[in-house]
Amino acid sequence: MAVRKKIGSFTFVLHSHLPYVLSHGRWPHGTDWLNEATAETYIPLLNVIGRLVDEGISPKITLGITPVLTEQLKSPAFQEEFTAYLENKIAAARADSVEFKATREPVLLKVSKMWEEFYGGALDSFKNRYKRDIVKAFADLQRQGHIEIITCGATHGYFPLLSRDESIQAQVKQAVASYRRNYGRKPKGIWLPECAYRPGYKWSPPVPAPGLEPYERKGVEEFLSENGIRYFIVDSHMLEGGKPIGVYLDRYEALEKLWGQFEKGFTPRPLDPEKSPYDVYFIGAKPGKRPVAILTRDPKTGLQVWSGEHGYPGNEHYLDFHKKRFPGGLRYWSVTDIKADLAEKKNYRPEAAGKFIPEQAYHFKEMVKAALTEHLKNKKSPGILTAPYDAELFGHWWFEGPEWLYHVIRNFAEDGEVELTTGGEYVSSRKGGQLVALPEGSWGEGGFHYIWLNEWTAWTWKHIYEAETRMVSLAREFSGKGDENLNDILGQAARELMLLQSSDWQFLISTWSARDYAEMRFTEHFSTFNRLAEMAEKYGRGEKVAQGEWEFLGMTKERDDIFPDVEPGWWKGVEHKD
Repeated sequence: MAVRKKIGSFTFVLHSHLPYVLSHGRWPHGTDWLNEATAETYIPLLNVIGRLVDEGISPKITLGITPVLTEQLKSPAFQEEFTAYLENKIAAARADSVEFKATREPVLLKVSKMWEEFYGGALDSFKNRYKRDIVKAFADLQRQGHIEIITCGATHGYFPLLSRDESIQAQVKQAVASYRRNYGRKPKGIWLPECAYRPGYKWSPPVPAPGLEPYERKGVEEFLSENGIRYFIVDSHMLEGGKPIGVYLDRYEALEKLWGQFEKGFTPRPLDPEKSPYDVYFIGAKPGKRPVAILTRDPKTGLQVWSGEHGYPGNEHYLDFHKKRFPGGLRYWSVTDIKADLAEKKNYRPEAAGKFIPEQAYHFKEMVKAALTEHLKNKKSPGILTAPYDAELFGHWWFEGPEWLYHVIRNFAEDGEVELTTGGEYVSSRKGGQLVALPEGSWGEGGFHYIWLNEWTAWTWKHIYEAETRMVSLAREFSGKGDENLNDILGQAARELMLLQSSDWQFLISTWSARDYAEMRFTEHFSTFNRLAEMAEKYGRGEKVAQGEWEFLGMTKERDDIFPDVEPGWWKGVEHKD
């Protein structure tokens, strides 16, 4: 590989997340979400990284894997489900091949053979290469120094809107505990759920919350610092102002309509020319607490990958995500035109799609180099370009995405002017940096909370606030009593609360992509939490608990079997209270 003077550094930050779906349905909503993402994103990503390593290239991807996703990938129940899922897909591809051969459709026959090879390869990788343990495979790559795994809120709770500091504390502490158990060390970085941040201030609940008065909140960065987390990622508008870049509007019609209700009242912050997304900044300067670094999403390269309309995934020759052939559910059509009706989609031709991947990968590499060169010229020092995306974009949404990733990273390695690094490596190499203050906000269109708090979701926050307050009361009255049965009840109540807090429910409601499922799941976890809370109160106060309640506890523990190290005492009070 060429050895040339470095103009800056680069890292992909890929955020992998799915809500807890095991034992909560299979199709169209439920475990098959996890099966699809594993087959189409997680295994292809592992294979791409392994391919690069075999070629002598360390890709230095910064990979976020949420605690709730980690727990599911480690579950024996998932391992059985996933194997059966792949076998069904292989059978579907073979059945399609028989039909296409009989009807003399050679183009479709070639794609059905592609699917048989794709799912057969995934099954072989899962069983033989990764020994049915996706988490260990990623952990091994981290241990070898090729990637860095960062964490997230335990169940992807939306931090700025949670009503209790104890809840944020528990989401972070559980994240660290789960990470240590599964990856063998403490995490250095975190992807804040929805990249949502809130500074410390006197906070008032945005929806009616009986008994919850305005109070002084800690900034999110304080919880990170207290738990040894060194950095997190923000959208560019959070650092330097300007208009946030939306990433979901062209995928969800409901979001576009929802944004129309908020757009008139939105005024972007003025741009601050002194701030650059290619520099590392620090936030939080409380006595005795280490400031936390921030890496900033690059706005120039973001849309090239995110946008189905303007970016690489919208290429007319690439595989269309939406149109599927039943009963097998396999895809046989190309994008054709992103505005075309499904009936107008043309047949997919893998060889035609493959021709554009190297070209687009080279274009992306040159965009990164141009941005870093301009930064070096203006700031007189090398910077880092951080490119964060949902991991599931690669392979699941954009079938050709993993191969594109391979070519981008290989291009950087061969070019030699940009250093591949991980977020943790880069932050650790910084000897100092400017302290900044961040506004409250998130990523996406508008840069605030409207996707998660709006007329369709306000009712969910009322229930979350009620449950949070009740959990704090339970922890203060009953945690730490040394009673195994009581700890069992409180522990499961804590799990149900964290599952209730998942930001996925509001997102799915707002996008209308799986609204009924999200509302059902939310209501189920709220009902389960309250039943367990009542059980804890009865048992903890010496009252008789019916046998049916103990059976309900056992059923719930089996169904929502995550976080064996949850600690109800996390809700007892806020540590390091100022």
